Formats: sequence, C-alpha cells, structure tokens
Amino acid sequence: KYSTDIFFLDTNALFTEAPLNPLVNREHMTKILFERFEVPALYVAIQAVLALYASGLTTGCVMDSGDGVTHTVPIFEGYCLSHAVLRLDLAGRDLTDYLMRILKESGVSLVSTAEREIVRDMKENLCYVCLYPEEELAKKPSEVEKSYRLPDGQVIKVQNQRFRCPETLFSPSNIGMEAPGIDKLCFNTIMNLFPGMAERITKEIIRMVPSDTEVKVMAPPDRKLSVWMGGSILSSLSAFQQMWITMAEYREIGHFDVISLNMNI
Repeated sequence: KYSTDIFFLDTNALFTEAPLNPLVNREHMTKILFERFEVPALYVAIQAVLALYASGLTTGCVMDSGDGVTHTVPIFEGYCLSHAVLRLDLAGRDLTDYLMRILKESGVSLVSTAEREIVRDMKENLCYVCLYPEEELAKKPSEVEKSYRLPDGQVIKVQNQRFRCPETLFSPSNIGMEAPGIDKLCFNTIMNLFPGMAERITKEIIRMVPSDTEVKVMAPPDRKLSVWMGGSILSSLSAFQQMWITMAEYREIGHFDVISLNMNI
C-alpha cells in the first residue's frame, strides 16, 4: 500500500553528493528539500571531502571506489579541485563479475541473481590486495586458501581468486578494459576497503615519484563510514553554522542561485 503522506523535517539537513555531480541534480534536490520537506536549512557536501575530514585532514587526494565507479578527488584546504577529478568506470560491481568468472573457471558456478549476492559477500569477506602479486601467485594454493560456506551448507575453497579479483583495480586489462589502474590515478591519499590496499598503493606510487618525495597513504579501518563521520565532524563545528543555506535565503534568491552558495563548487 502506498501513501502520499509527506514527512516534514524539523532539523537542518546535511546531504552528500558524488564529485562532478551535475548542477541540475543539486538544483532538483534543493528544490525538493526546501519546497516539499520544508527543511529549515540545508548544506550539500562532496563525499570525498567528508571522507578526508574523517581522517583529520583538509588537504589530500581521496580515492573513492564504490559499486559502479571509482573517483580520485584532489582536495585543497577543504575545497574539491573539480578540474583535476579523475573517473574510472571500474569498481565493486565489476570485481564481483570478475570473481564470478574466475570462480567458474575453477569449477564453481554461481551465476544467478541470488548467487551474485553470495559472490559479492565472498568478495567483501575473503578478498585482499597483495603487495607483490608475482610472489603471491607463486605460493602454494593451501597458503592462500580460505573456506566459504554457502547458504545450503556446501563449503567451497577460494584460493588465488582472493587476490586476483581486486588486482583488477591495478590491471583493468584483466577484464578487457583499456584504462589506467588506480595506482596511476592517485598520487597521495587513498581510501578503499580491501586489506593491503594502502601498502600496495604506497609501493606503486613510490616507484613513480622522485626519491626525495614522501608518500603517505591513509586507510582507516573504519573507512566504510568515513563520509558519515566526516559529515558529523563538519556539522558539529561552530564555524560551519554560518554555512547552512536557510529557507529564508532560498526564498530570497531562488533554487537556481542557492545551489552554488557556500556549497564548495
């Protein structure tokens, strides 16, 4: 049963958006929140900026790899440098598809929609980024093997697929994609979910920069919540309170002009 009831928000609302989000999307969201939900005040922040705040930094380069796309976002003193944002159409969904493929090559066929969710869970719980891929491939299968119990009780063995799957982020050619790997996109700070990502990115970047350049990669253990934590930090700052876009301002200057007011664009 559907309802047409509208719930009004009686508190300020902090919303997030992806880098390079078209202004028309922000305009539409702003209009809905002020006119339909009547929020007292609104602020829209870029997700990567909030993730950086969660690490206690205001300057750096955030790698944000989600389900469908990966972005590298350079940020200076809390401001996103939009002209230098890079996008790679390779992310979690592609890794899940690749893991399904290489599992099938080893005799494990998980191809239905429901089974795809199983593979996604397997990826998130068993896969990792290795520091030296060649050495990892040379190991005995038993050294990297992990067991995974399917919902029907069957137990399958996952071996080198554990690191071959996320290795695609560094070598998109594994899935036939002509694109640079993530190590080519990011030169300072990275946030991702696979264990070993920070160490591997550090190693790869050190090879590309001058010897006297210090490379520091931060990958907090709770980085899955980094955007939320950054939003919490930002909204609690006393200096931030003047950055809210109020209903009065919206009514005065209109939804088109308000989208660029104090919103980091």
